[in-house]
Amino acid sequence: CIAGNIDAKRLDHFYMQKCVRHSNRSLHKANLLKGGRKKANKAEKFVKGFQLFDKVCFEGENCFIFGRRSSGYFDLRLLDGTAVHKSACYKKLKLVEASKTQLIERRQQVG
Repeated sequence: CIAGNIDAKRLDHFYMQKCVRHSNRSLHKANLLKGGRKKANKAEKFVKGFQLFDKVCFEGENCFIFGRRSSGYFDLRLLDGTAVHKSACYKKLKLVEASKTQLIERRQQVG
C-alpha cells in the first residue's frame, strides 16, 4: 500500500473517469445556402430533453450518450467505447445525471 497500511482491504469496485470537450464542433456547413443563409451542421443541443454525454439508464444499465439524432434515437456507450445500443429510442431512456466535462463510471473489479 502507498500509505503503508498493510491491513487495508481492496474494494470490489473502481471508478473510471474520462474528460470530454464540449465546444469542439463546427456549428455551420462550409457552403452557404441561397440568399447567404448558413445551414446548421449538427443536431440541436437538446434532443427530446437529452444532450451529448448525459448519463442515462437503458434497460437497467447505466451508460452515456455518445451520439444523438434529431429523430430521438441515441448512440449509447460505456466510457471505454463499448457499444450498449447503436440506436436507442428516447422513450426507453431515463436521465441519471446531466452532462459534465468529467464523466465518471463505477465498475466492478475483475478477478
